[in-house]
Amino acid sequence: MAAAFAFAVTTTASAAKIHRSYSYYNVNGKTADELDKSLSRGGYLLKSTGQRHPGAAQIRFDAKARYGSNGKACSVTGVYVNVYAKVFLPRWKQRRKAQPELALVWDTLSQDIRRHEESHLVIARTHAGEIERRIRALPSRPDCALLRQDINKVTQQVMKNHEAAQKRFDFVETLNFEKRFERLLTYRLERELAKKN
Repeated sequence: MAAAFAFAVTTTASAAKIHRSYSYYNVNGKTADELDKSLSRGGYLLKSTGQRHPGAAQIRFDAKARYGSNGKACSVTGVYVNVYAKVFLPRWKQRRKAQPELALVWDTLSQDIRRHEESHLVIARTHAGEIERRIRALPSRPDCALLRQDINKVTQQVMKNHEAAQKRFDFVETLNFEKRFERLLTYRLERELAKKN
């Protein structure tokens, strides 16, 4: 996953939202080997590793908190976190003319790539909700500068947890890829056979 994090605490508030956009790159080939090579050449380049990936999600957090003082103490009056995500996915140009067996393999793979990237967004949404909950729960402070420090501390902790959760997810997915793909492909094959019978 490619992640770009930007976090700003300001004094406005609104409803939390997830904003998604999708971008596709073309994959070419008439055989599984050609498709594999095309995915390797055309996949999203992750700058941190220098490797290309079949799919990617760039995720950015935009958090806003409202707080104020009543003359005695400063407290949080509102908070939301928006998640902005750009998802990069492959599109096979020859899919419609492909042999049924290869098309089935591609459909299984491309659906798994999409599911994987969407899972990154679910992880981000979970942590965005955690930021909101934890900032709302912050106790009042004698002045707003101290409260602002508390907000920043919570944000940094949750963002660190978020990055670790994304890395754990990728690690587990990589370990289980072959078994998962085999299981998904078997399921699709059985479903296709059931349709014909």
